[in-house]
Amino acid sequence: MKKRSRKPTQVCRKGIFLSAYPLSLIRTLLCVCCALLFATSCEHASKDNKINYAVAQEDVFPDKATIRYAKGFTLSYHGTYKMVNILNHFEDRVDTLQYLLVQRGTAVPSHSPDVQVIEIPVQQLVGMSSMHVGLVDFAEAADVLVGLGNLKYVSSAHVRENIKAGKVKEVGNGGALNNELLISMQPDLVMVTGSPDAKLSLYQTLQAAGIPVMINSEWLETTPLGRAEWVKLLAALLNKEALVNEKFANVEQEYHKLMDLTSQAKTKPSVITSMPFKGTWAVPDGDSYMARFLKDAATTYEWSDVQGKGSLQLDFERVAPVALQADFWLNVGYVDTKEDIAGRDVRYKDFKPFRQGTIFNNNKRVNDIGANDYWESGAVNPHLILADLIRILHPELLPGHELVYYKPIR
Repeated sequence: MKKRSRKPTQVCRKGIFLSAYPLSLIRTLLCVCCALLFATSCEHASKDNKINYAVAQEDVFPDKATIRYAKGFTLSYHGTYKMVNILNHFEDRVDTLQYLLVQRGTAVPSHSPDVQVIEIPVQQLVGMSSMHVGLVDFAEAADVLVGLGNLKYVSSAHVRENIKAGKVKEVGNGGALNNELLISMQPDLVMVTGSPDAKLSLYQTLQAAGIPVMINSEWLETTPLGRAEWVKLLAALLNKEALVNEKFANVEQEYHKLMDLTSQAKTKPSVITSMPFKGTWAVPDGDSYMARFLKDAATTYEWSDVQGKGSLQLDFERVAPVALQADFWLNVGYVDTKEDIAGRDVRYKDFKPFRQGTIFNNNKRVNDIGANDYWESGAVNPHLILADLIRILHPELLPGHELVYYKPIR
């Protein structure tokens, strides 16, 4: 018998033509179709996931700051938020305080309960020291300052205008901090000065009210540039990295030029600083930024090898033998004349700088209300302070420089 050939016949079902192939073949075709449909679906889903992921990882901070000199804090960028770590020296142990700086209108990433969240750019800032005034002035953002610990000692003309207009409130400091006023103000951030007497635990009331508190310990930096670089932390809070990066780069460049200049100094004059207060003569520790100023200005400083970032507390008898032979006496406090100095203690007349007239004080820019701009704008312009020191100690190196923060005591 001849085998009958199997010819497909067309069958129309609801407008779709199906061939009368064996069932196994139809199943195979259906499987292939399902696989193609599934693959297409997965491809679309994959594209959607990539888009969502890209949105989630979008970098909203085109301008970034890089920390080169400051050792007290770190700053990193993560798409829609920044992470700040501040080394805290003033609790029972040295630990790290963490802050999430989250761009307004974006989701807050998951974080530990110990991490404080700050919405950026900060629009209302309360500062507790003259350094904080210097920071906002440098960042050209004086209007962001809505509160200060004390309104008495302010040099910035812009901030003083805002104080006069009632735009800046006095909020107290330390044990006299006005928590009720601060809570009613609801600032985006309160910036405090780190010290053994100003632990973060003192601000629990503000934190419980949802007001972030950030410790600023710039004065513990070991270099003037490191101290000044804390302005980049403020830049991160304000999203003003581009402006601050450019301005700080100029400060950095000028400071290094001056350091190179002092390498040409023929001598290293000996110096003493400050004056006793209530029987204690506080001189800069060897690792302090002030001691680094003296080093960069090519001087001989008696306590340059003493470890520590603050001040060494000495008595008159310990400092006097050094002062008797010193070439210069700097930063003598709240005095304006040699008569003022002798009035404090007649023994000062025997010091060599007193006899030779080489006493210079950092109070040239004290204004009508007693605010000293050395502690305000000087903190973020260390190149100007170093230039002053070089003009005083090595006048031949900078003969054309006019003193900015220092003046001679006559």
